Amino acid sequence: MHSFKTSLLLFVVCCALVCQRARAQGNYEIQVYGADTVAPKSLMVELHSNYTVTGQTQTIDGVYPTNHQEHETVELTAGINDWSEVGFYIFTSEQDGHGVQWVGDHIRPRVRVPDSWHWPVGVSLSTEVGYQRAVYSPDTWTWEIRPIIDKTLGRWYLAFNPALERTWHGPDVAQGVGFSPGAKVGYDFTKKINAGFEYYADYGRLGNFDTLHEQQQQLFVVTDLNVSPAWEINFGVGIGPTAATDHLLVKGIIGRHFSWKKKSSVD
Repeated sequence: MHSFKTSLLLFVVCCALVCQRARAQGNYEIQVYGADTVAPKSLMVELHSNYTVTGQTQTIDGVYPTNHQEHETVELTAGINDWSEVGFYIFTSEQDGHGVQWVGDHIRPRVRVPDSWHWPVGVSLSTEVGYQRAVYSPDTWTWEIRPIIDKTLGRWYLAFNPALERTWHGPDVAQGVGFSPGAKVGYDFTKKINAGFEYYADYGRLGNFDTLHEQQQQLFVVTDLNVSPAWEINFGVGIGPTAATDHLLVKGIIGRHFSWKKKSSVD
């Protein structure tokens, strides 16, 4: 038990050291991925909602301020087979003076290590390509590759997403590959309630990280409600402690799983 507590402490400390920016998610889809993929012949429909209570108040280089922006993102994820899926995102934003606007779209195929391999941890790999309008992000075309590692230990759940990013069109094209990890630590207080922390970050370019002042980091206190295998429910409140980060956000995820796979009958 002592060694487990020590390992957990080291995990949290490492997350705090490596997670320094949340630009990878752009505050549209604030989520730490688990390794599982959606089952074949099924579809997960999710609505990601978040609101920036305290954020950037100025228009900078033609990009709208984030203060009091509300984001609604629709995510559709279809299972391909037992070890792969493909997701599609529709990003929107609502703000006084700008109304409701379409922000962009992303597509995200993902594969995972099959259960038959009997690995001690869950492992999957997603790659995400997409476009976002320049008034919301100066880097309009981006690519991300996201390794995903997770593990359940009794009532504890741990996940780590050390994502790498590359700009294909925009001012950061010359910056090379950025490092944008995310992490989650959760604990099952009951069979239906899990609570813990999520951490999102972006160090900047590999080999030449941004200064602390220019980095972003966000820590969320979150709750997951496991009311049914068909539903995904997540709520959280996040703070950004660095000068370059939106300082207070609230977020929620509501997902519903639909399946058209026929149930086998027993004679």
